[in-house]
Parts: sequence; structure tokens; C-alpha cells
Amino acid sequence: MHSVPSVHRQVQLSATPDGLPRPEDFTVAEVPVPPRAPGEVLVRNGAFLVSAALLRTLIGAAAAGLPGPRAGDPLPGAAIGEVVAAPGSSGLRPGELVGHDLGWREYAVVPVDRCRRLGNTLPDPLAHLSQGWTAYAALTRAAAVGTGDTVLITGAAGAVGSLAGQIARRLGASRVIGTTGSPAKSEFLTTRLGYDAVVVRGSEPISDQLAKAAPDGIDVALDTVGGEQLQAAVQAARPHARFVLVGALSSQLAAKGAGTTAAVELDLVPIVLKRIRMQGFNAADHPGALDEWTPRFGDWLRAGSIQFPHVRIRGIEQAARAFQEVVEGRHIGAVFVEL
Repeated sequence: MHSVPSVHRQVQLSATPDGLPRPEDFTVAEVPVPPRAPGEVLVRNGAFLVSAALLRTLIGAAAAGLPGPRAGDPLPGAAIGEVVAAPGSSGLRPGELVGHDLGWREYAVVPVDRCRRLGNTLPDPLAHLSQGWTAYAALTRAAAVGTGDTVLITGAAGAVGSLAGQIARRLGASRVIGTTGSPAKSEFLTTRLGYDAVVVRGSEPISDQLAKAAPDGIDVALDTVGGEQLQAAVQAARPHARFVLVGALSSQLAAKGAGTTAAVELDLVPIVLKRIRMQGFNAADHPGALDEWTPRFGDWLRAGSIQFPHVRIRGIEQAARAFQEVVEGRHIGAVFVEL
């Protein structure tokens, strides 16, 4: 039987960020392991996802008047771990692998209904933390990618984008184009992940590069960054193009008071004339997509027909640095902190 320590470590806010969070806004605190109440599961976390989407939780929520973490609160985030103790009625057994949303800490007490049994569907347990589900749900539910589509993925080297292009191809897309921030990432996307062309920010105007990469226009855009890239996508859209917006990192970072807003000026004329459909999207609204995605992802991984780019960072004390690096776009794919 696993021996539970009396204390554990968690990453919490040392101060509410004023603008873009800095490493000094976080601290690793040693706190008592919380007691488990009826209907709760004690989980020893093995790893958690470090995602730029945390910006919305830390800053965007406060700006919108919504509840979010305050100084002294632990951070939320997707995690996987082993069950230590659970109610007998839950069906969960000690040692079983589960997923939940209370990462950034070594132990978590999770309500049974927020624990997801993972099993061995995926060959690598960390793959359960991939953001491929977001890409899959957006491309199948909102964009309905089909045979012959030309698909644009902005932020193609990120946790969502690095899988989105590969998924679009498997859904029938004939041409997949990405955007990224460096020639090195561009080469990785084309040589390793199967992108047909990549637009690199900062070389020549994005709209000019996209016009060359997609001379006949695009049918689908999966946008994770907003800003100039979304503007260029509107100009390149074919009639009845489907745009799915899952993030706005570029616009957030460029905005005054970084992260609190994601303003972008869009030309409404082509949107109206081309009848472009533009939809904000959250995969959590489509839980059925996860049930489809997980076995398909597992099959693709075992067959070697899809790559899962990710970075493993060891140690909870590295979490704040890892978050800063994710926001700055230093890595390709998903970033995990292993405990």
C-alpha cells in the first residue's frame, strides 16, 4: 500500500499577475496533503500539462470579472496520476491511472466525477495529456474537414497545431499549411509533420506568404493565435470557408496589459461576401469527440502514422520556467512537467 506523506509540494500564485505572468509570480509551496472526503479520490500526480491557455485563467478571467486563482491558490491544469485511495462505489482501484484537472501539485484530491479512468488505450501515458483532442474536435465538429480541403493551421508548432495538421491530413485534406515563428520550426513542420508549406512570421508579410502557399485559397482555418495571421487567413479564404478559433495567443501578447484582451481588426467585407463562417470553439463542449479521439490516436501512434511532438521537463520546481518558455514559443509540441 502506498504511504501518503503528510505534506506535498504545489505551484501557487505568489502574487496576482499584473500583465503577462513572470516566474516570480509563482512559488513552489510545501503544504499539507488535503484530507479525502466521501466522494473524492486521492491521486498521486505523475505529470501535468503546461499550456499557454493558462493565460486566460490567470489574466483573462480577472479582466472579464470571472473567478480565477488568487495569491496563495494552487494552479489548475490537466494532469495524470495514480489512484491512492477512492470510494469503493467509484470502481477505481489503487494504482489505476486517471486523468483530472488538478495538476501543478504532487497530490490531488479530486471529486469522483472529475476523475477519468485512462486504461492502456494509448501506448504512452503522457499522450493522454496531449491537446490533440482540441484539434480533433475542432476539425471534425466545427470545421468538418473533408476530402480535398486546403487547411491552414496557425501556431502550427504548438501543442494543438503540431497534431492538427496531421489530423487534417487523415481527415482528407489535400493541402495543409501552417504558420510558425522560426525557420527551424518550419523545417520540422515540413520534414517531420507533413505540412505542405509553412508561413514564417517576420520574414515577409504573412499575407504575401500565404497567397503563395495557397494560391487557390483556403477552405478551413484552425486559428490558435489571432492577430495578423487571422487577418491574412480572411483574405485567403475561399467562398464558404470555415474558421474555427481556439486561441488568441498572438493577440493577447501584443495587447496592452498583455493577456487581458485579444483585439484584432478584421475586414468584414470579405467575410460577408465570401460567407465565411467563423466560430469560437471549446472542445469541452464536445465530450463525445474525446471518446472518438483516444482510440484513433492510439491506433495512429502504434502504427507510426502520426507523430506526437512533446517536451518532458523534470521537477515541479521547473514549472514556472516551463510556463514562460511555452508562452514565448520556445518548444515544439506539448510541454509536460513530470513529478
